[in-house]
Amino acid sequence: MTNINSERNLTLLMDFYELTMAAGYFEEGYTDKTAVFDMFFRKVPDNGGFAIAAGLEQFCEVIDDLHFSEGDIEYLRGKGCFSEKFLEYLRTFEFHCNIWAVREGTPIFPHEPIVIVEGPAIEAQLIETLLLVTFNHQSLIATKTNRIVRAAQGRPVMEFGSRRAQGYDAAVLGARAAYIAGVSGTACVMADRLYGIPALGTMAHSWVQMFPSEYDAFRHYAELYPDNCTLLVDTYSVLKSGVPNAIRVFDEVLKPMGIRPKGVRIDSGDIAYLSKKARRMLDEAGYPDCGVCASNSLDEYLVRDLLQQGAQINSFGIGENMITSKSDPVFGGVYKLAAVRENGEYTPKIKVSETAEKTTVPHLKNLYRIYDNETGKAMADYITMADETVDVSDGITLFDPAETWKKRTFTNVYAERLNRPIYVNGKRVYETPSLNEIREFCSAQIGTLWDEVTRFENPHRYYVDLSQKLWDERQRLLNNVTR
Repeated sequence: MTNINSERNLTLLMDFYELTMAAGYFEEGYTDKTAVFDMFFRKVPDNGGFAIAAGLEQFCEVIDDLHFSEGDIEYLRGKGCFSEKFLEYLRTFEFHCNIWAVREGTPIFPHEPIVIVEGPAIEAQLIETLLLVTFNHQSLIATKTNRIVRAAQGRPVMEFGSRRAQGYDAAVLGARAAYIAGVSGTACVMADRLYGIPALGTMAHSWVQMFPSEYDAFRHYAELYPDNCTLLVDTYSVLKSGVPNAIRVFDEVLKPMGIRPKGVRIDSGDIAYLSKKARRMLDEAGYPDCGVCASNSLDEYLVRDLLQQGAQINSFGIGENMITSKSDPVFGGVYKLAAVRENGEYTPKIKVSETAEKTTVPHLKNLYRIYDNETGKAMADYITMADETVDVSDGITLFDPAETWKKRTFTNVYAERLNRPIYVNGKRVYETPSLNEIREFCSAQIGTLWDEVTRFENPHRYYVDLSQKLWDERQRLLNNVTR
């Protein structure tokens, strides 16, 4: 796969306060002070039951090439607020952090550590924005896409949103995230070239308008692309001219070649009604295998409603509502200090807020998923301190961190650690899977979730519980803070 970041240096893609804090740490002698930061999110977009992690590959690409160029140093010198000693530190900057992360395509839930960074405080601080912008964007698009894909009930969904994306990278990497989450292909040619995501497309209304008649436009297109002939039938009138002209072209151009048409696409109007009428017309003309594709600002709810109304649709093209996650366009991942290490000992750190949702979970941690041995279903996630071992051979009792009287004992289960080593002492130890492997893994993992967790309205809250040791430590810190 091609590295989208291979010809550019994104090291300065950071908030300015990251530099001022890094300089402050440097001047205070904190160069070797070790910090632990967690990246997590607080709320699933669209009030869904789960999100999907995506973006690890691009994050690794940036970290692998993390450096300050001479141009960067000159720019920072020009700001007039950084010492020459600090600038020299940046000039010879090397990355030494340990990083753990969940695999791309993993279903994830609020408040659990998706990425953990441990290392010199300056280094861990400088990558905050790079980490967040990468994971927040692709996780958002993957999460939204999977909702739409599931609403389509097995029908292919194509990503058609490049022109509505929030910039070049959002178009390309949005297509990547959408493919992880289940789309069959993309309209974005660059995403195909870079990542091998199948580039798909039909024709534009302008093609139909360019010719003397709709029939002429369809005929010329069929002659040019007989093996992949899908005709856009709503430029003028779907039922009065579009479908009749498509059938005529299928009869006159494709049939003599022995080629079957791929489909017709409807991009406006009452799609449920039009698709039923178009289906009947195509069937009566001898083309029951000719598909009907629907587009036009669709989302998961419109897709679901169309199918509930009996719309005769074989595939969907989804644009802006997918590529921008229009209904809920902010993922909301954050990056918070969890511990510092001095003299070989960890000192846990907690952020307390007037809002309980914003109170953090301290310490260097591990994240486990508990699966049922018989069904393979995910039962709960379990956050522990890093030095704890998880033994479920005799079952495991979990309790709700907020409503501690709620307890449940799981038997005949197994535990899998989700946060895997990505970097050790600044060196990458993680080999990125192929995009198709990530996509297959994502599909399989979503299959481990109960239907109650995946429903669109009022999904069951999947439990993310703390070990007793971690909960006790958190309570100790809260009690000390609130005295």
